[in-house]
Amino acid sequence: MNKQPTAIICLSPNFGGMEIDSIKLAQKLSPYVSITLIAQTGSFIADSKDEYVGLNGINLETISLHSSVSLSIIWNARRIIQDRGIKNVIFFGASELKSLYFAFLGLDINLIVRHGTTKSRPKKDWFHRLIYSNVNYHVSICKHLQQNVEYIIPFGKHSQSVMIYPSFDLPEIHKIDHEKLTLLHVGRIAEGKGQADAIQACQILHDNKINFIFYLAGGFDQPYEQPFMELYHSLPYKDKIVLVGFTKNVQEYYAKADIFLFPSYGEGFGNAFIEALANNLICISYANTSFIEFRELGFYFHLCKNKNIESLKTTLFQTIENLSLEKSKLSENQKLIKEIFNLPKEISEYQKLLI
Repeated sequence: MNKQPTAIICLSPNFGGMEIDSIKLAQKLSPYVSITLIAQTGSFIADSKDEYVGLNGINLETISLHSSVSLSIIWNARRIIQDRGIKNVIFFGASELKSLYFAFLGLDINLIVRHGTTKSRPKKDWFHRLIYSNVNYHVSICKHLQQNVEYIIPFGKHSQSVMIYPSFDLPEIHKIDHEKLTLLHVGRIAEGKGQADAIQACQILHDNKINFIFYLAGGFDQPYEQPFMELYHSLPYKDKIVLVGFTKNVQEYYAKADIFLFPSYGEGFGNAFIEALANNLICISYANTSFIEFRELGFYFHLCKNKNIESLKTTLFQTIENLSLEKSKLSENQKLIKEIFNLPKEISEYQKLLI
C-alpha cells in the first residue's frame, strides 16, 4: 500500500537526542514514504543536516520563530502541509503543539506525537485537552514513557497510545588500547543528567590511588556551566576529568572506555546508554525511569540506589575490582540490542500508523 506524504516536525533549536532522533527517523522512513522534515531556521537540524547525518532525498523546510506560540508556525506549517499534500505528521516536541493545533485546524491530518522525554506535571487542564484533542497516536519509545504519557497527557476521543522502541545500528567494536582505567559519560552537561554525581563518585578511585581518566563528552546547558565548573575545580583529581565538549566523533570515546558511568536522575529513554551497551562497556546507572526497564529486558549492567552517590561509589569500586569478570559478561547485550531495538521492527510499527 502506498503511504501518503509525511512530515516530521522538530522545531527545537538545540542539539540533543530529540533533534538527532527526528533526523534519524526521517532517514529510516524515507525509503518507504515521501518525507518532509520541518525544522526551525538556524537550528542544529537546519544547519548541520548534511554535515552531521545527511538528508538524502528528504525535503527540508524551515520556519522562523521566536516563541513556541507563534503566528509564523501557524502560517508556515499550514502552508507547507498544504503545498506538499502532507497527510501524516510526526511531531517531536511539546510546547510548539499550541501553534500547530491552529495550523492544522480544518485539515485532514493524521497527527502522531512522538514522546521521548519524561514529563513531571499533568497537563489535563482545558487548554491542553484542546491542543491534544486532534492527536491520533501518542508514540512512546519505551514502556516507562508510555506510562508517563498516559498519566500526564490528555487523550482525545480518537487518540491511541503506542509504544515503539527505536532501533540502533550495532557498531563494529575496535577497542583502543590504553593503560589507564577509562570512564565515559555522554550527554549534555545539565542539572540532573548525572555528570555532577559521576565526578564526585570518582573520589573513591582517587582515595584508593587508582589511575584513571574520565571523559565527559557533551556541551553545557546554560546557566549550569558555572555551578558545574565550581564543583569541577573543587576536586583534587580534576586533572583526571576531561571535558571534551560537543563532539561528532563519540564513537572514538566509546572505543577508549571501560566503564560508562551514567547516574542520570531521569532519562526518557537514554540513547547514549544503549549505545554504550552496544559498545560492550560496563554500564552503571541509578535505579530510575527507563534503566529499570532495560534491566527487565535482560541487559547486563549495574543499578545503584537512586540519587545515592555512596551507592554509586561502592558499585564503581566493586566493578573495578572485578574488571575482567565484568567484561566477560557483556557479550549478550549486543544480541539483545539486535533483537529488541530492531530497524525492520521499528519501520513496520510506524508504517502501521501512517495512512
